[in-house]
Amino acid sequence: CPQSFNAPNLASALAAQNRAFIGYSESMPSPGFTDCAYGGSDFDPLYARKHNPWVNFSNVPASANQPFTSFPADFTQLPAVAFVVPNQQDDMHSGSVAAADAWLKHNLDAYAQWAATHNSLLIVTWDEDDGSSSNQIPLIFAGAHVRAGRYNETVSHYDVLRTIEAIEGASFTGQAAQATTIADVWQS
Repeated sequence: CPQSFNAPNLASALAAQNRAFIGYSESMPSPGFTDCAYGGSDFDPLYARKHNPWVNFSNVPASANQPFTSFPADFTQLPAVAFVVPNQQDDMHSGSVAAADAWLKHNLDAYAQWAATHNSLLIVTWDEDDGSSSNQIPLIFAGAHVRAGRYNETVSHYDVLRTIEAIEGASFTGQAAQATTIADVWQS
């Protein structure tokens, strides 16, 4: 940290379609913040830039990099695509599963309920695994047009990215161009 890239990405692909993107990071102290860490200790900060990749792209405006305190209470004010990143105490990195579950319920349950009736979608996923070939990372889709159920399939973060880009009509960026759109979770 820091990294700097000037390459196609989700935010730039959305901007090319006149669609907005904002990332909201818990414990980030101010809009457009570019430091590598904040809060907590040097060895275990609350905010970690490594979980906030959009700040690394020169073609993503600083205004797309917001603290979670800027997440709107009026969900109609959300951009076309928003990422929400809990801090390292609330994302199961340094905290417990119970703390992360409580954070998710407290901070995103109202949006999840709203999404189900407002043509919106909440995707919850994790970024770490145990490195084994049998590892499984949960991926949860909740919202309008989602067919409830369990799906026994392997998907990657690139598949999730491609699915978001497909929903928004944006060009496929990076490895998402070779990934598979997740198509079996939708109501007909």
